[in-house]
Order: sequence, then C-alpha cells, then structure tokens
Amino acid sequence: MKFGENIIADSGLPLVYAVDNFEQVGVSVPDIRKGDALRTLVRSLSGFQKEALVSSKRTGLTWRMVSDEGKYLSGYDAAPPPLSFLTVGMIASYMNEIMALGKLQNVEIRNLRLVLDNYYSMIGSMQKRTMIGGALPVELVVEIDCDLHGAQLTQFLMNAVYASPLNGLMRGELDSLFNLSKNGVQIPPGKVASLEAPMLPHPGDAASNAYAVAGDELLLTQLGLTEKKKLEGGTHQAASSLTDHQDRRLNVAATAVLRDDGIKEIRQQLYSPHGTECLFLSEEAPVNGGMGRAPDANSYISAGIGFCFMTQFGRLVPMLKLDLPDYQIIQDTHFSLGGASGGTGKAGEADPVETHVYLNTNESDEVAREMLDLSEQTCFLDAFCRTDLKTKLKVVDQG
Repeated sequence: MKFGENIIADSGLPLVYAVDNFEQVGVSVPDIRKGDALRTLVRSLSGFQKEALVSSKRTGLTWRMVSDEGKYLSGYDAAPPPLSFLTVGMIASYMNEIMALGKLQNVEIRNLRLVLDNYYSMIGSMQKRTMIGGALPVELVVEIDCDLHGAQLTQFLMNAVYASPLNGLMRGELDSLFNLSKNGVQIPPGKVASLEAPMLPHPGDAASNAYAVAGDELLLTQLGLTEKKKLEGGTHQAASSLTDHQDRRLNVAATAVLRDDGIKEIRQQLYSPHGTECLFLSEEAPVNGGMGRAPDANSYISAGIGFCFMTQFGRLVPMLKLDLPDYQIIQDTHFSLGGASGGTGKAGEADPVETHVYLNTNESDEVAREMLDLSEQTCFLDAFCRTDLKTKLKVVDQG
C-alpha cells in the first residue's frame, strides 16, 4: 500500500527547476545576517511527496524542488528523499571550497573527484515516544591531482572542509528554533526550543503561484536502483521505516566531479534504506562566481533540512493514527560566506535553523505540540544540527 496520490509523477514537471517570480508568491526572503539568508517554503503534496521553494537573498535566485520516499516508507519513489539533498549540497560545498582555496593559494588542481558518505541512526519506539533520529560522523574521500602532496595536501583539504558554510551547522550543537500555528492560530511550542521572533503569516497556497523558468537540461535525473552494499544495521525491506520499534543505520552517499563547463555533476546513492541513484547538477550563482544554471550548495542543503523535518510528520501520522490533512513550514537558514569561496579566511558559520510550522488538524493543542516535538526528535537533519560532527578525511593523491 502506498500513501496518497503520485502527484509528482502525474504533474509531468521536472524535479528541479528555477522560479522567476518568488517576490509575487507572497513569502519574502529574510535579511542577510552573516553572508547568505535563505527562506524555504515546504508543503505536503500527498503522502510523503513534498514541494519546496528555496530563495536566497544573496543570489536573488529561487529553486523549486520536490521530494518523495521509496518502498521503505511505502512511497512512490517519484523523487529523491530528503537526505539526498543535504548530501548533494554538502559535497557541492566542499568542492566549492577546495577549488576556491586552490585559486587563492595558486595551487593548480588538475583533477578532482569527491566521494562522500553520510550516516544516520534511528532508535526507539514511536508508540512509546522514545524514537530518536541521530547523525553520525561524515566520511569524505578526496581523489586529487595537484601541486601539493603529503601533510601539506591533507592540511590544505582540511582547511577547505572547515571553510564550508555547512561547517557552521556541523561543529557545535545548534538546537533548531520553532514557532507553531494550529488552524491559523499561534500556540506555544512544547519541548522544542522556541523561536523568539514573530510568527510569519500562514503561506496558504502561495507555492502554487510560482512560475517555472525553462532550462537547457534536466537538473535532477533518477538513474535506477543503487547497487547494494552491506552495512551493519542497514535495511532494504519495504515499509521498514514505518515499523514501531527501530534500531537501524542509514547511509546516503554521493560522488562529485566538475564538468568542463563548470557545472558539478553529482551522482547520489541511497544504500540504506536501499533506494534509487540520482544525478544532480549544481552550480553557484553569478554573485558567487558561477552562472546560476543549477541550484547552489546552500539551496540544496536548505531544501534537505526542510524536507527531512516535514517527512517526520508524514511518518508519525499513520504510525500514531493522528489527524493531519494539511501541514507546511517556512524555514530560514543563515550561513556565512565560504572561508575560501567568500574570501573570509575563516571557518564556515551558521545560525540555528528557524522554522515556522503550520498544522491544520482536529487534534488538541497538546497533540499538536507533541507532533512538533516528535518530528524534531526523529528528524535526522535536526540531529545533524544539534550534534557536534566531524568529517573524516581520506586523501587519494593522484599526482
């Protein structure tokens, strides 16, 4: 049994495309605090299918993306799952900083290929309210041919990793902040950290007013099933992510290379739960030295965080048999410029993720608060933000 309708496939629209009228959608973009400010509007379409509009104040660009789940959540697998977007944004950001640092230090990089593995955990019982999502250390393999070798090369690459704006969400412990609205009325959140800022107006059907910009090529393509590999605690079973008690490990991976035209080509693999391999394209905006022909790293990262949080509502509703016919969020992410790509010379920084949650439900205020608490508790990417994570670097010197 699959949940809802396959709206993504039935629409016939590309899975990712540019939007040229975000200012007419009715949802503004926050002011810049650090280097880039992004606002992500995410709404549930059907079942586990979601749509996001991600707009950056710095770049002036807006991207529409969609996400779905595979057989492990009884989804249609019509688009990549949320964790794929975060992994793609992370590997794109690392490539940005490596290339930029090479340019700053006059290090000729003749060949570069990155391989990234993200790991997560899910442990506990939903019925007992003990289920919790976790984020585990990141593994990055850098295959490179350049002018540096040995300890100098390793230090160069570690400096680039720390320069990534995503470093701000990984290092330290940042609790996400929330406002909560139930049926159009703001109510205080429960256990989650409260956002000390006014609740943004309910977005309503704002996302449906977005207009697509025609592109020259598909920015996201599904390629077929990822090759299976053994992973302790991994899972390949249908509906495995809907079982009440869980003790499993997730593995989302990606491989990135730079095309001759400057666009990053990123193949993303879903090892556990086992799912579809996808090809993403990424490029920075003109203000950041690119041409803006595909989503930038920060946009993919922001979409992934929003998608992952929204998926947890989609999981707990059938598992706890709750009423939640409509739900959406507005999420703000604030990143510094890259230490190399933005010329700051510093490690990347970020503010806590800020999320306004809009629930339409016949449940009580208490249950609405619990839905928010459980969604934050089980969200892998909220765990990613509140966990002090390190990137384990392996260097393959091809010089």
